[in-house]
Amino acid sequence: MSDHCLTYSNVWMVLNTALAGEPRTLIATKIPTVSSGLHKAVTSSISGTGFPEMAFFAGSWSHTRCLINNSELPQTYSSDSSSGPGLWLWHQSLQFVKYDGWCSSSLLGTMRGMPRESQRPCPDFLKKLNQTLIVRKIFYIGVSWPERAVPLPPGPRPAHKSSGSLPQGFSGLTHLLHWPLTPGDGGDLLASTSPQTSTYHLRSPAQTSYTLGGYLEAILIARDHQGRPKAHGGDLFRAQLLGPDLKAGVPGDVTDLENGTYLLTLPLLWAGQAQVQVRLIHSSEAVRVLRGIWRDQWATVDFTGYFRGPTGYEETVTCNVNPLLIGEEEGTCHYRDEDSGELWFCARPPTLPCDSLVGHSSGRYWNVTTPHEEALLARNVTNKTLPQGIPPIWVAQENNRSLVLSPPQPCHPGIPAPRPSGFYHQNMWHSLSCSSRSFSTADSILRCLAGHVVHMMGDSTLRQWWEYLRDTVPALKPVDLHATYHTGPLMAVDTTRAIVLQWRTHSWPLRSLRTPVAALHSVVRELGGLAGGPHTVVVLSLGAHFTTFPPSVFVQRLAGVRAAVAALLAREPDTLVVIKLANTGYKSVYGSDWFTLQVNRLLRAAFVDLRVAFVDAWEMTSSLALPDSIHPGRCVVRNEVDLLLSHVCPT
Repeated sequence: MSDHCLTYSNVWMVLNTALAGEPRTLIATKIPTVSSGLHKAVTSSISGTGFPEMAFFAGSWSHTRCLINNSELPQTYSSDSSSGPGLWLWHQSLQFVKYDGWCSSSLLGTMRGMPRESQRPCPDFLKKLNQTLIVRKIFYIGVSWPERAVPLPPGPRPAHKSSGSLPQGFSGLTHLLHWPLTPGDGGDLLASTSPQTSTYHLRSPAQTSYTLGGYLEAILIARDHQGRPKAHGGDLFRAQLLGPDLKAGVPGDVTDLENGTYLLTLPLLWAGQAQVQVRLIHSSEAVRVLRGIWRDQWATVDFTGYFRGPTGYEETVTCNVNPLLIGEEEGTCHYRDEDSGELWFCARPPTLPCDSLVGHSSGRYWNVTTPHEEALLARNVTNKTLPQGIPPIWVAQENNRSLVLSPPQPCHPGIPAPRPSGFYHQNMWHSLSCSSRSFSTADSILRCLAGHVVHMMGDSTLRQWWEYLRDTVPALKPVDLHATYHTGPLMAVDTTRAIVLQWRTHSWPLRSLRTPVAALHSVVRELGGLAGGPHTVVVLSLGAHFTTFPPSVFVQRLAGVRAAVAALLAREPDTLVVIKLANTGYKSVYGSDWFTLQVNRLLRAAFVDLRVAFVDAWEMTSSLALPDSIHPGRCVVRNEVDLLLSHVCPT
């Protein structure tokens, strides 16, 4: 890249961070002589189309190529001479973005997740460029670009294009993240969905007993706080079938008919008593708030970077995934992960150089909601159980069987995931995709893990697996690596049986106590250093720390990790790779279950065509009559680890 292009590197970093993996670009270079033509072209283009979203580049051809990292553009551009020289618009395979106006100083306000009515001055580096214009709203919607034009981060090793590229369904985020829209402005709290007045009832007349292996269907009618039926969908309900005396539970399927009515389908998987429980996690009006924050705010948190000089003197600054979010006008320090291609930004310290960054920690949680929005997300209307609508039912045995049996096939990667993926009975998870096993003793765990090296990479919910094995198996001896415990790396070994068990967190963005930057290795970097093979087990848990950013930030992470997993499996196909989906738990604007649901959709889509195994922690943490917790108790963790071991030792 030329020096001139480097002048625009900050702008490209914004673009790359926001749009990697989903090539929708809302950034333009503006040459002053055509600024009025640009404004006219944009407004006329939007008003003249029926599309709700728009993406465009403007500026000279050299500037445009510069902004996209000198990649060749697809041949879907044409010059619009009527709007002034040098204006380039996409005309092919595009959907359009709502025009939200320009700010007079070349940058719209509310970039930092501040209240929407406030305005923020443009950072100095953009003022100095004097040729950059950025649209505030970024919409994450599918656009058909030729794959050669998508600027994905490079993988750690050369890989076949067919295995490292994203699957078609993963790049089509419009369909993947579909959620029914909520009409109106949501200004009337009494018109939002109420857990107290919403009701559900059996779809068919009640029976004396039900057949094991069948289904129970119910109709749920969403109502507002005045008892009026809703006329649209979009609520997040969670249905369960519970057997309290049997310590049994299974998640139900909730089908949104998008007219205020929902179909509940609950499988009957054990004999005995069962009862339906339905919870309103978020009203459709609250979901609209969450969706707006997720897609309009570039972040809802920031981070702290610690810089240290040779004498031990330290300076702290704000850091984030995007240079426009760090609140400084005197320049930025940017850090590129050479393996994943991802970028991280910190404000430039007052006196110390950029290469003196030594520490990282969480920063602030931003206030991104209005009082009205906070009321829609308040505890009294969030995660509330609906009044009991169906009496307990009785499920009869079938051919002297009291349970629906797991499939006879051993657990192995690549098995399609059924819905539900399993159920609890006597606090034991029974997989419905493969013949899962119970590892109830330390000896059984040791026999399974003998000769294996297990690499766990991800968030603290995966650290719970490492802690469970350490605490359950006395022969696994922790090794003091003198690391920060909550970020790792952590290691436990059994030298007699040649077992190595290690966990480390993924790199930033990471909400954590202060930790050394040198210890924050990217997952792509770690995967690239593995030879793999039949004695190598890789477990990945991604997502929990990405709910405070737009989905494109997580998409970029997934793009790099997917390429690294594909390369690892190409090197050694016998390597076992297990993907742990994200837990239920949080109910706030920083980590709601609605966010987690979208994250899990992306996780599945990213790896669905690779030979990996999934542990559906979403269902395993939402099937029993237990309080939701991002860090579930020992019962749930034990069953998650048992499912992992069932893939390590299927027979």
